[in-house]
Amino acid sequence: MSVSAALLRDPRCCLGLGFGSGLLRPAPGTWGTLASLPFAVGLLQLPTPVAWLVVAIAALVGIHLCGHTAEAAGVHDHPAIVWDEFVGMWLTLLFVPFSWSSLVVGFALFRLFDIVKPWPIRWCDERVAGGLGIMLDDLLAGAFAGVVLWGIVSTGVLPAI
Repeated sequence: MSVSAALLRDPRCCLGLGFGSGLLRPAPGTWGTLASLPFAVGLLQLPTPVAWLVVAIAALVGIHLCGHTAEAAGVHDHPAIVWDEFVGMWLTLLFVPFSWSSLVVGFALFRLFDIVKPWPIRWCDERVAGGLGIMLDDLLAGAFAGVVLWGIVSTGVLPAI
């Protein structure tokens, strides 16, 4: 089922669709994650506790945004809904100090965990409904990716460039 660009007129749907990035094909989740990166760079300039607070608020608000957008689209967790990718990607990057290399590797790790969905990510994706379900699997993917990224950075494998 297609989602109309007309949904972008609703501010909540506009956010849910990642400012329209979720309407891009193919791979709307990847486009949404890419669209989140400029915001991530700004977010990572904030003091760490403030950045964590912003991500927590974005996740809580995202439960409503994603649920509302799914209802407006008439499809639970339509691929065009990418606010969850925005927040999951931001969460990934909070685990390490900012560097361009951590941004690139974090992006790859987040997409990997979001696509492959190892347990318990897949379990949540299949069993938790509504806006919470849409957000939860991406938050878990972001946390998994963030922990792996932290491991890579803390062992010195990833240069801080």
